[in-house]
Amino acid sequence: MRLHSSLVHSRTRVAPRYALMPLEGYPVSKLPSWPGAEVRVLASPALGANFVQYLIDLPATARGQFPADERIETFSYVLSGRGEHREGGRAKRQVIPGSFAFTPPRTANEFYAPEPMRLMVFQKRYQASPGIALFNAIHGNESDVSGIPWADTDKIKLQTLIPDDFQYDMAMNIFTFTPGFGLPIVETHVMEHGLLFLQGKGVYRLGDEWMEVEKDDFIWMGPYCPQSFYAAGEHPAKYIYYKDVNREIGGL
Repeated sequence: MRLHSSLVHSRTRVAPRYALMPLEGYPVSKLPSWPGAEVRVLASPALGANFVQYLIDLPATARGQFPADERIETFSYVLSGRGEHREGGRAKRQVIPGSFAFTPPRTANEFYAPEPMRLMVFQKRYQASPGIALFNAIHGNESDVSGIPWADTDKIKLQTLIPDDFQYDMAMNIFTFTPGFGLPIVETHVMEHGLLFLQGKGVYRLGDEWMEVEKDDFIWMGPYCPQSFYAAGEHPAKYIYYKDVNREIGGL
């Protein structure tokens, strides 16, 4: 936060097809089912997104939950701290940085933080498809997911957290870039993205503009937004991102 007497500037950009929003610009919200937590709504339908993405800071000894909803699937990812996760009425599961879970509709998600814990939680309406069974919950830790060289170089690694299978109507991946490397093309596609920078910095192209990005920045990219990335700085750049996949295109 800058001095109250100074002029303020921001890297924030909000446009019809994309948004770049540094963490410092987000006011803290509260949710009834997360008492004591600081909640930042990173993206929502009010922005133009077809999902809701939260950044949640749970203080020590606090707990919070998203109740079961017959329409909504939930992905959670632990950014820092340690605690417990319970889905539905199942046994508690210990979570640490890098732990993730993807739960189907009609499943409650509850977290308890014996120490301060920061979570990213993503929710959207599940899109059923004829002949495709509803998926079972999956859990894991990013450290157990291999980073696969991408675009013919081991300087860019892709970790696929949700299996690329028709059971799943979305992907959640992690990209890690060695400084000096980036996406070799400007992508333009029907998939939507919600992207959170985990470490490092670089420049991201959104629409016709290259913008500086760094840890804790959030980016929303709507369908057909031209996009690309180039990693800079001294340390690898890393981000986690969502995209909608494996379903027919609606709107006809």
